[in-house]
Amino acid sequence: MTYSPDTAPPALAPQLLQPLQAVEVLASATSVTILCHVHPDADTIGSGLALGIAFERKGIPVQVSFAAPVELPASMRELPGTHLMVAPDAVADEVDLLVTVDCGSAGRLGSLRSRLDGARRTLVVDHHRSNTRFAMLNLIDESAESTTAILARLFDLWGVTIDADIAHCLYAGLVTDTGSFRWVQPDSHLLAKRLLDTGIDGAGIARRLLDTHPFGWLPMLSSVLGSATLVTDAAHGAGLVYALIRCADSAGLRSEEVESVIDIVRTTSEAEVAAVFKESAPESWSVSLRSKESVDVSAVAERLGGGGHRFAAGYTASGSGESVVAALREALD
Repeated sequence: MTYSPDTAPPALAPQLLQPLQAVEVLASATSVTILCHVHPDADTIGSGLALGIAFERKGIPVQVSFAAPVELPASMRELPGTHLMVAPDAVADEVDLLVTVDCGSAGRLGSLRSRLDGARRTLVVDHHRSNTRFAMLNLIDESAESTTAILARLFDLWGVTIDADIAHCLYAGLVTDTGSFRWVQPDSHLLAKRLLDTGIDGAGIARRLLDTHPFGWLPMLSSVLGSATLVTDAAHGAGLVYALIRCADSAGLRSEEVESVIDIVRTTSEAEVAAVFKESAPESWSVSLRSKESVDVSAVAERLGGGGHRFAAGYTASGSGESVVAALREALD
């Protein structure tokens, strides 16, 4: 599809939508691209696939993609709807509606950021407080504990039946973004019950996503955790614990093995804030932050060019290990 000057979308200021308005946008789409963020987690993939299944059932041409890494993490390959996924270079240059899910900024789209320019309309669906509202239309619910929870509400308004396939995708995002329901509101438990009532195997889904690793994960943990550092006076005395995962540590391991380390480091009782610095290339780092109660790590991440949630956030950084750690300590203090 080629847009003429008469049919091309006007350059408008970003618009914030209410759920019913977002449903109207979705319902009027004639072709759809759904983009997940780079280094995807189960919330972005689960959201993308659930929404893709909904469009497919309504007979709307749809494709789902993410820019990097090359392959979908192994722990997510059993999610329904993966047949809708296409490689980044196969994503259409032009489309009626482009939807990003669980993506806080255009930069998180990686090389697929350029596809925003070829869409007649763009819609962000997200729950990150730090979202930059980078689309024409933006549905941001900061109170939602996962983007899949937002989609569950949209599906109800849209008349989409949440059957076992869609429930599987939604549950994947909910169980991971709530830390296996360790930090949730009552509504999240109600949504979980509703999804489980479709017959999905909640325990099996959680096990594949959170508790299944190859043997090579254990020596990596031994090396990384053995060099973890506790800084008790950081964060105004609340404490920081951090670990660095260098390229040599993670060689041969999947991205989900590397990402899982933060959930171990964060259990340190003497530190309010936990950080894991993951080296993707020499002096190039992806940083995961977690906090327990008193520190808003999304604000810390924003100061360092990233974003996220109050208790879970992240950003990217470059430089030596010592310099990126020093930058975090300065941002915390």
